[in-house]
Amino acid sequence: MFHDIAIYIVDKIGDLGYIGIFLLMFLESSFFPFPSEVVMIPAGYLASKGEMNIYLALLFGVLGSLTGALFNYYLALYFGRSFLLRYGKYIFLNPESLLKLESFFEKHGEISTFNGRLIPGVRQYISFPAGLAKMNVLKFSLYTSFGAFLWMVVLVIIGYFIGAEQTLVDKYLNIAAITVLIFATFLTLTYIFFYKRNSK
Repeated sequence: MFHDIAIYIVDKIGDLGYIGIFLLMFLESSFFPFPSEVVMIPAGYLASKGEMNIYLALLFGVLGSLTGALFNYYLALYFGRSFLLRYGKYIFLNPESLLKLESFFEKHGEISTFNGRLIPGVRQYISFPAGLAKMNVLKFSLYTSFGAFLWMVVLVIIGYFIGAEQTLVDKYLNIAAITVLIFATFLTLTYIFFYKRNSK
């Protein structure tokens, strides 16, 4: 059923081109857990056919993702935890999930707004604990944009080179997801090491 909903949304908004990418990535990054793969891989494929500019696709994708993340950030910042606990069920966020997200944020620190963008099921909601913690919005925007950009580059490359072969897309998407997570883990550990070193 969810797949049908995703296809329906793509059909309705996809013909808007770059604005469609922006709107879909806004949804993916905010209150609707929409798979970015459905948006950015086709964008890469269209770019390979000369029907879309790959750089503009990435730009509008990142802007949409950042805008959606900021929407969640300010929602948490201004309305607080009680609001999320009461109405979170309407945006697929239950109290247990919010608690896990806050724990993830506390454990990994502000860098979690970067690596959280690379983890399915986390990327849509990592903005909430950042907003609750009143994280610096500029730093939040930079980390979020970088994480979103990294993941979108992977998706666009997959779409550009093998977008027409669904079997290969599924295969390399899994490999890419694991590779990106390893890379993100390495960056996070490096950040923590130098942050603690400078703190001392």
